[in-house]
Amino acid sequence: MGLPFACPEGTGPMRDHSCSEKLRSGDWSAFMSLLAILLFLLIMPPGDIRPEKYSLSSGSPAGQFTIAVKVGVVVLHATVLTSKGILVSGLDKKDFQVFEDGVPQQIDAFSHEDIPVTVGLVVDNSGSMGPKRPEVIAAALAFARSSNPQDQMYVVNFNEKVFFSLPDDAPFTDEAAQLGVAMSRIAADGMTALYDAVAAALEHLKKGNRDKKVLIVISDGGDNASKQKLARIMAMARQSDAIIYAIGLFDEYDPDRNPGALKELAKTTGGEAFLPGSVRDVVPICERIAHDIRNQYTIAYIPANGKQDGTYRVIQVKAVAPGRGRLAVRTRAGYYAPRNSQLLPLAGATYHENPN
Repeated sequence: MGLPFACPEGTGPMRDHSCSEKLRSGDWSAFMSLLAILLFLLIMPPGDIRPEKYSLSSGSPAGQFTIAVKVGVVVLHATVLTSKGILVSGLDKKDFQVFEDGVPQQIDAFSHEDIPVTVGLVVDNSGSMGPKRPEVIAAALAFARSSNPQDQMYVVNFNEKVFFSLPDDAPFTDEAAQLGVAMSRIAADGMTALYDAVAAALEHLKKGNRDKKVLIVISDGGDNASKQKLARIMAMARQSDAIIYAIGLFDEYDPDRNPGALKELAKTTGGEAFLPGSVRDVVPICERIAHDIRNQYTIAYIPANGKQDGTYRVIQVKAVAPGRGRLAVRTRAGYYAPRNSQLLPLAGATYHENPN
């Protein structure tokens, strides 16, 4: 059942121009076609395959992809780093191992390419952010300019209230100038409803039609105005397929500061949290995040555990390649399995839309 799909050994979309041209010209479509073939094979009549092994239910609330068959494909976006924190390109499917609750999983599809992303920029506009806004806006624009031209982006501004700052008829944009205007629409004032903003951004992310979804959260303080609680936000993050990157511009004397919340959001979803000492560091951090997103590996597998018990499944991905030294893999920490026959989305899973 393995469906290998990768650049040749020692190449990657940022390293080998011929390979990157091939990827941009349709390999991602080929990768998704492989997943479609995999799904087709899994719904063949009993006798061709054991249906109980692949009896995961899938589906979604409004705005997410749905599928009528009981098949779940877990799709991971993984960043591989050396011991010095340098991004590693050119690895192949054979260099990876995936474990779910400690049990090895068969990798059914694999890719390493720069795919378009749906990105939400969640920007703190509370009163204390006033002096930092020029650098934050510049950083967000630097991210946009470093991203894939086919990315779809949006802005969530927040203080004690949450604002979607693009025009009502344009939920997403691929233009950096439009993002700059959106981030400048409100003045820095008021308190900080960080959790409410993250919740709203996660919901809006579902409307995007790109296969990879990312949130970038920029805030200088802890939450002091949200209706949502941190525990609820963490549950939403685990149930989503979003990768969350967080930039905390904390004042060490702020009584509401909570860097641990940003770190946990990032760790759970396979992202990264940054706590720079100066607002001047935000621009290179956003450029680094864009580079990280564009150099991730995509790994898909059918869980060996087909139970529909609603439990949280812990994921671990390892990478070992000759001559590469010790490698660290950053990806989401796990997902919730569906419960019984309910049509629930697998966090971290990608589904093909069910045609009517």
